[in-house]
Amino acid sequence: MAKEPQSRDLRECIKLIKEMTTIIDPADDYLTITAAEEQMKINYMKAKRENDEAYSNLKALSRVLEAARKSSTRPPDIPTPEQHAARLNELDGTRISLAKALRDAENSLASKEAELAALKEGARALEESDPAQIHQREIDGTTLRLQIFRGMGFDMVLDSGGTASTMFIRAESGDVYTLTPRGSDYHSVEQAWKLASS
Repeated sequence: MAKEPQSRDLRECIKLIKEMTTIIDPADDYLTITAAEEQMKINYMKAKRENDEAYSNLKALSRVLEAARKSSTRPPDIPTPEQHAARLNELDGTRISLAKALRDAENSLASKEAELAALKEGARALEESDPAQIHQREIDGTTLRLQIFRGMGFDMVLDSGGTASTMFIRAESGDVYTLTPRGSDYHSVEQAWKLASS
């Protein structure tokens, strides 16, 4: 019983194949397969050409990308924005310190120029003046003569009128004599010299 349904199915398959053989035309199928192969070759060549074009475009775009990457990369000798900002700050500090040094130098120059002008004025005043005459005017001639006389050993005592009332004479021997001027000045001077040389 189990064989019978199997053989029936087999008989039906064989019958179906026989019916289909009348429908199938091998020449027409061959032409269809050949046409399909030709179309597949054409499609393959077209796809290969498109792939080659896409690959060459991709290579060209890769070169453009690499060039753009290189041009957008900062060269090693160009500072970064942080380094540039730090350099600007450093230069600003240098500029400020130089401006301060320049201002100090200008102030010093102005001070030295004022000092030079004062020294030039003092030099001109010294050139125009005669220190000996100024000294001569400042020193009283009488005082100077009295100092000279004292140095020689003569010391005068003046009275209230400003005239010599007594003279002390220191002799070369070291003795001290007193002389009251009387009579002519010549006689008093001669007597004073005699006492001084004794």
